Amino acid sequence: MNPTDDNLEWLSLTMRIKQWGTELGLDGVGIADTNLKAAEVRLDQWLREGNHGEMGYMARHGSKRSRPDELHPGTLRVISARLDYLPEPLSLSLAVQQDAQQAFISRYSLGRDYHKVLRKRLQKLAERVQRETGTGDYRVYVDSAPVLEKPLAQKAGLGWIGKHTNLIAREAGSWFFLGEIYTDLPLIPDPPAQDHCGRCHACIDVCPTRAIIAPYQLDARRCISYLTIELQGAIPERFRQAIGNRIYGCDDCQQVCPWNRFARLTRETDFLPRHSLDNQTLIQLFIWSEAEFLKRTEGSAIRRLGYERWLRNLAVALGNAQTTSLIIEALVNYRQHSSPLVREHVGWALKQHSAKGAWDQHAKQCAQSPPHQDP
Repeated sequence: MNPTDDNLEWLSLTMRIKQWGTELGLDGVGIADTNLKAAEVRLDQWLREGNHGEMGYMARHGSKRSRPDELHPGTLRVISARLDYLPEPLSLSLAVQQDAQQAFISRYSLGRDYHKVLRKRLQKLAERVQRETGTGDYRVYVDSAPVLEKPLAQKAGLGWIGKHTNLIAREAGSWFFLGEIYTDLPLIPDPPAQDHCGRCHACIDVCPTRAIIAPYQLDARRCISYLTIELQGAIPERFRQAIGNRIYGCDDCQQVCPWNRFARLTRETDFLPRHSLDNQTLIQLFIWSEAEFLKRTEGSAIRRLGYERWLRNLAVALGNAQTTSLIIEALVNYRQHSSPLVREHVGWALKQHSAKGAWDQHAKQCAQSPPHQDP
């Protein structure tokens, strides 16, 4: 095929790209132009206010993030794609979150790391386009470069950026991943999605740490996903109790969003829970050795956290749990851990239980016994 400048031919190709994406298992495909001036202004303001915290990479690449042609020269359009990941009914994840002895892990990370899964689909789609056109330059991105994926997805008609700053699709809610193909083909852009949040403020009200400081404004430094995943050092004490039993990410703002009543369970077996991570107690995970952590998070997004911060997060959650002799014993065994970060959070957790006045005789005996070295 040798496309001409005729809009009908480009429209035909655009429609076929969407069909090919569906055949490859993508749950939504749209086309965006590259004008992100409004998003660039919002990003610059967000960075100036320091809302990105330690995520220095958000400011590291200058305007490449908001100007696709600077990231990949020649880019005229962006093919934006959606892949649904919700692994189970919300009632099941809510039950875990409401049980203080259970470990709550953000549902996007229960299965295999999505980057490779989605990238493979997009690569196949890009190659199909190139075969059909016999021309065209492209680059596939899945959270692998400075890309404003949510503004691009909104321009591509896949959904609007909600008050919690996640993308929401009218027909599918917000439980999905995004990826992009940058291309120099003049495809026909979709009309941008319109905002349908209305007067709803459920996500703002439910946020445990008040990270949504205003509609459409997130202070990442307060966000539990940031605190448990991105933050390298100690979790500020003022946020620890609010974290509850969330040891990797937080889904609260999505769980209460009315639009997620339209969310569909994923068709991807790769995104289903592995190693029963959807139903593990805090103690069960806390006593994993580093070797066990590395083995059981292989191929998972959780692996990037590292064992030290894994223990840090679990110590906070154990400090928030109801006091039991098993929890006290588990924490005491880590008092002399080689990591100062782990020791500090374990110490805080023990103080939380001490403040509750719920230490039993067995716990006191454990506290007086020689510490266990580096589980």
